[in-house]
Amino acid sequence: MNTLAARKARSHTRWSEALATQRAQLGPEKPLVADGTLRRVIGLTLEAVGCEAPLGGRCLVLNADGSRIDTEVVGFSGEKLFLMPAGEMHGLLPNARVRPYETVSEVPVGTAMLGRVIDAAGRPLDGKGPLQCDGRARLTGTPINPMLRHPIHEPLDVGVRSINALLTVGRGQRMGLFAGSGVGKSTLLGMMTRFTDADVIVVGLIGERGREVKEFVQEILGPEGMQRAAVVAAPADAPPLMRLRGAWLATAIAEHFRDRGLKVLLLMDSLTRFAQAQREISLAIGEPPATKGYPPSVFAKLPALVERAGNDASGRGSITAFYTVLTEGDDYRHDPIADAARAILDGHIVLSRELAEGGQYPAIDVDASISRVMPAVVTPEQLAASRRFRQLYSSYRQNRDLISVGAYQKGSDPRVDEAIARWPEVSAFMQQDVRTPNAYADSVRELDSMLGARRVAA
Repeated sequence: MNTLAARKARSHTRWSEALATQRAQLGPEKPLVADGTLRRVIGLTLEAVGCEAPLGGRCLVLNADGSRIDTEVVGFSGEKLFLMPAGEMHGLLPNARVRPYETVSEVPVGTAMLGRVIDAAGRPLDGKGPLQCDGRARLTGTPINPMLRHPIHEPLDVGVRSINALLTVGRGQRMGLFAGSGVGKSTLLGMMTRFTDADVIVVGLIGERGREVKEFVQEILGPEGMQRAAVVAAPADAPPLMRLRGAWLATAIAEHFRDRGLKVLLLMDSLTRFAQAQREISLAIGEPPATKGYPPSVFAKLPALVERAGNDASGRGSITAFYTVLTEGDDYRHDPIADAARAILDGHIVLSRELAEGGQYPAIDVDASISRVMPAVVTPEQLAASRRFRQLYSSYRQNRDLISVGAYQKGSDPRVDEAIARWPEVSAFMQQDVRTPNAYADSVRELDSMLGARRVAA
């Protein structure tokens, strides 16, 4: 009996010390109600009873050994709260204490983030010391009133000739980058990061392999690109909640700089991993799948994320966003996430494996790509030239098999004849060295020069 009493006393002492430590770390935050108790752990989901917290609220799971696990409320049923951990659950004990806190999801933001690599919780990953940020922002911001949002009327120079001339991006536009694995997606993102005319660049690496995070920062971005960039990394081994937070954090950082009148480029790789993280959470708390294994909440989260990008109400600040979408089996037409992304974004650029294997970089499939704001930001002459180029490009590719085997008879179609004659110029125009930028004005001039006097308005 004495031994049991001694163990209880030591346990109580550990609890007291742990709670004192938590209070010191949390500062002025106050618990909402009395502590609850952890009842079950099912997969990635924790079930707590005896406490109340709002959806999206924060709860700490306190172990007797003084450790804590940060969690977020992702659902509830009756008296049960469903919690999703933001870190590892190793060492979690039965009947651990659950403490809900009166706090909103805020993150530190500021110019100190430029040149830094942080995780989804805002902690530095680059070994350069703590962040000294001068502001805080809500993780889930509020979209701008669509009637107050400044219209898109200015082209954005991304430094890539084929995009500048044929798929012109407007400042404040949201574009999708559809690609399978190994077709140059990260390389194209790196080119735009280094060459785009923007004050600040925010990169969200969501669900990528850990090895690729360092490669993107050191080899693709490089020292020059990192000078004006902030990188948020939530790799594939991070819990699904942290992958979601990584996307929200990157967007919140971009909003912070936009609200200060800066031109921001937001690159998120990838929107698909964000959707998969939400799917993992939704399925874990019992939401039924609807479309190819994706619950309805996934398709509600996608527009909630991307609608936060764009121009502000004043017209001074903007977020031009590129979201990569991974296409299963290179088929973007039947992928539910790709289909949803096409509906909510302002255009999409499709990278083709066939073109990449043929040696064209960037491997942009002009036929399958579109920029919906291009007619509003370019001159009628450039729009006509881009349509003429598309006609030549499409005519050749549609008849390529006949041409390659010698079955096409010259004179059968004047448009195909011209496409064959101009194909070396067309192919060269689509290719670009990854280390050499091509300014917007130069891209338009080269397109006009290539088409020459025979260009006609489409």
